[in-house]
Amino acid sequence: MRSLLITSFIALLSFQPTISIASEVKNIAQKTSGKPLQYVLISFDGAHDNALWQRSRAFAKANNAEFTYFVSCVFLMPRSDRKDYKPPQMKAGRSNVGFAADKEDISIRLDHIWQAKQEGHEIASHGCGHFDGKAWGSKDWGQELSEFKRITKNSYQKNTIEDKPDGWENFVDTEIVGFRAPYLSDDKPVQQALRNHGYAYQASGVANAPNAPDDLNGLYSFGLPLIPEGPAQRPVIAMDYNLYVRHSKGKEQPEKAKEFEQRSYQAFKQAFNKQYSGSRNPLQMGFHFVLMNDGAYWRAMERFAGEVCTKPDVKCTTYSQYLKDMASAQNG
Repeated sequence: MRSLLITSFIALLSFQPTISIASEVKNIAQKTSGKPLQYVLISFDGAHDNALWQRSRAFAKANNAEFTYFVSCVFLMPRSDRKDYKPPQMKAGRSNVGFAADKEDISIRLDHIWQAKQEGHEIASHGCGHFDGKAWGSKDWGQELSEFKRITKNSYQKNTIEDKPDGWENFVDTEIVGFRAPYLSDDKPVQQALRNHGYAYQASGVANAPNAPDDLNGLYSFGLPLIPEGPAQRPVIAMDYNLYVRHSKGKEQPEKAKEFEQRSYQAFKQAFNKQYSGSRNPLQMGFHFVLMNDGAYWRAMERFAGEVCTKPDVKCTTYSQYLKDMASAQNG
């Protein structure tokens, strides 16, 4: 099989010199194995720490991965300008996660966002102030979505940052099509607001197991899966924060970081292996730009992704690219 893959790949290269090597190897693997690609969708909520922007981008480049970054717009404005943000049902300037340190911090973050986009990653929305909107109506959610777009779109001008990329406004208007609600709110009011604002998908739900998204009247809805974890194999949402609460009740225990890393890695790998050898539903995993328990969950993710994302029949990609691939497959 390996020799067949290499021979076929070399032949293709001779006729298509500009072909993407990684992409074509995956296509050949799919055709010769008879199985669909195994998709892995890794995402990050908040996306504020510039050091972790750099770390995640460098890791992705070295390991054939593309990530989805759910950005919170309060990290594109300094605290001094906080009253420019008007959250639903609250006074202007409120935020559960603070604001950017200063304009230099924002400038670096904006560059990461643009460079990540150029590298094939997806920039999506996490709203602004990280509020629990379970009591919000669709009008409230619409206000939050509008604030995200306004603040993000005007971030260069508002912060007097030079060298705004050509096409920044169009990018914000047309390419930010995904949303993850803080606290994973995914009920009907937010769904309606997302449809009204032209979003293609939400990734806010929780599913019993890895599964394809549901089509909710034109809005695709992804759910982070419950995966078995730990000695008792109890299900936990495949997200670093949920593992953090499971392992240490949400309090730092750096002395146990290696244990927590190993448990998380094993849970990720076990969930992957079940899909890889079975029905190959997409495996979703969520993280934050916070190194909980001394970075145990990021290290577990990097170990896992470093092993699987380089496989010829695995595609570690963004939510939007997954939807594009599924549409392409359905259209023949």
